[in-house]
Amino acid sequence: MHVTFTATHQVGIGAFIINENKEVLVVKEKKCPLRCLGVWKLPTGLINKSEEIFSGAIREVKEETGIDTSFLEVVAFRHAHNVTFEKSDLFFVCMLKPLSFEIAIDEQEIEAAKWMPLDQLIDQPFHREDSMTKNMIDICVARYEGQYRGFNPHRIMSKFDDRLATLYYGDMEVVENNGVLLNEPMWLYDNAAF
Repeated sequence: MHVTFTATHQVGIGAFIINENKEVLVVKEKKCPLRCLGVWKLPTGLINKSEEIFSGAIREVKEETGIDTSFLEVVAFRHAHNVTFEKSDLFFVCMLKPLSFEIAIDEQEIEAAKWMPLDQLIDQPFHREDSMTKNMIDICVARYEGQYRGFNPHRIMSKFDDRLATLYYGDMEVVENNGVLLNEPMWLYDNAAF
């Protein structure tokens, strides 16, 4: 008899939020493994059961820092195995736009939060020495500078299971009836679009 086990995953997010002064929203966590104690890092958190990635990212940032945001896109994701509680971990790096700027931290989870100049974030020894973090931040900076495009959430009904689901994908070039390519994003959206 062949037994198949379904993988169990936890889903997390990291939020890259940069303001018009080229400052990134960063936090120091209270409960953190020793190797990252005292490190300024992007706000992170776990997605709740039955919560979408985009809404979970917005919620986590608000809970940890008090900052309101709108979701722009998923820029990258990491898949790791045997993480917390021996679960596989899907971690989505998300780009968000700040809608407010006054920080109010969750004192149970966060030691401190601030808007840090981008070059200072990049220059931290932990970020320079950790290939995963360095690559994630490099991708976010490339997106901010318009040199990279990530994945946008699109709510789509599937005939396969008759469920509305979110499919994340990049913008596609649309051909008009007269054959002209349109390079505009398929949609520009805010939180109200969902």
